[in-house]
Amino acid sequence: MSNIQAQSTTAREASTTPTVALKLEVAVLPAADVERAKRFYGDLGWRLDADFVRKDGSRAVQFTPPGSPCSIHLGEKPALFLVVSDIEMAHAELARHGVEVSEIFHRGEGPGRVSGTDPERRSYASLAAFNDPDGNTWLLQEVTARLPGRVDTNVTSFTSPTELAAALRRAAEAHGEHERRTGGQRDENWPDWYAEYMVREQAGEALPM
Repeated sequence: MSNIQAQSTTAREASTTPTVALKLEVAVLPAADVERAKRFYGDLGWRLDADFVRKDGSRAVQFTPPGSPCSIHLGEKPALFLVVSDIEMAHAELARHGVEVSEIFHRGEGPGRVSGTDPERRSYASLAAFNDPDGNTWLLQEVTARLPGRVDTNVTSFTSPTELAAALRRAAEAHGEHERRTGGQRDENWPDWYAEYMVREQAGEALPM
């Protein structure tokens, strides 16, 4: 293979290599009777992560099988959730790959979608959708801080440099507020503070003040 061919192959591989982690974390299962389904999965011993009514009136019920990194939602239509740490970056990457992805949206006070990312950029609130050639629905969901009980608190992991960098930026911003509250003095133990913040954030625990 000539140098020109090798360079061309390397360039093609680089252009198709994902730079944003897309973590398959939720599968939506149709449930004709949510209470019946809830009893079924509860009787299996699956962890009930959530059961609440959203602002738009829809109900969210989530279970996780023991030891599984992927959960299920009980809903009306089947769909698969890809969790991302930066939805704008993930949206742009899908578009680069030629995917017809919807605009980024969030849920408002009523039914339907509201255009754009969540105004407060709350975790779990900003989404985007696309379909594969067979009509299977995929949803991107931006998650930057986990709700309590959703992850193994003994494990802290980042699946890409982009995700780690985003976590470091959030820790840096919070640490800046911490230093201002303590009189603007430099915190010599900032690495320990960063580490505690990042571990607690991913586990959905109370953040250090």
